[in-house]
Amino acid sequence: MLTSAQRDCFDVVLVSPRNPLNIGAVARAMANFGFTRLSVVAAYEPHWREARSAVGAPELLANARECPSVAEAVAKSTLVLGTGTVTFRKPDQPVVPLPRLAPLVEAELARGGRIAILFGSEKHGLSRDDLSYCHALVEIPTDPRQPSMNLGQAAAVCLYELAQLRTMLAAAGPAPTGSAVDSADLERLASLIEETMLAAHYSPASMQETNRHDLRVLLRRLHLAPLDSRRIFGLFRRILHRLAEKSSR
Repeated sequence: MLTSAQRDCFDVVLVSPRNPLNIGAVARAMANFGFTRLSVVAAYEPHWREARSAVGAPELLANARECPSVAEAVAKSTLVLGTGTVTFRKPDQPVVPLPRLAPLVEAELARGGRIAILFGSEKHGLSRDDLSYCHALVEIPTDPRQPSMNLGQAAAVCLYELAQLRTMLAAAGPAPTGSAVDSADLERLASLIEETMLAAHYSPASMQETNRHDLRVLLRRLHLAPLDSRRIFGLFRRILHRLAEKSSR
């Protein structure tokens, strides 16, 4: 199993959950497999911390982080994994069946990264905008006649698989930090590129939301190294400066 330090590199993020009992069930599943970091984004019910279904995990539920947005919840994560089914959607992200997730996760742990795994609302799952923060979509193999799962059950299945990962990291000790670009840095870069596109009149204003989505997806597909991220940031900042100079003449 993963060590305690390795499991501390995971953040479980619930996006717009509707039923407090399901939030409690996720907290219980996390406690079952030794995960402790829970974030809840825009919960439908305000009193979710009181869920009685968090058997054996009341402290985990009490310490859960409440976030207003997915962007804030995954800001420090270097690998963001969405969960869901492709039965009714065509995701922009690579789709990884849960049994094949191990190499991706192990590589991220080896380079000192942080991993967030997102679960959507019981009614609609993760939205297209939610998924734009994700590097990949994880799909739990299910019978095609019943592709959807209860939130608590889906979390338990995913966390069991993650907890069983066998790695060589325990003997190697902690990996060096600073070797991955986190989501907050990618958002800053995307915002700068979007600002530059607007200054250059790249496309009509009606395309701004689509461009923002596409930028998020593209930057995560590139798997940028920190140095490359800084170079691209500097490049676009200089272009934006030049555009501002030109427009002021």
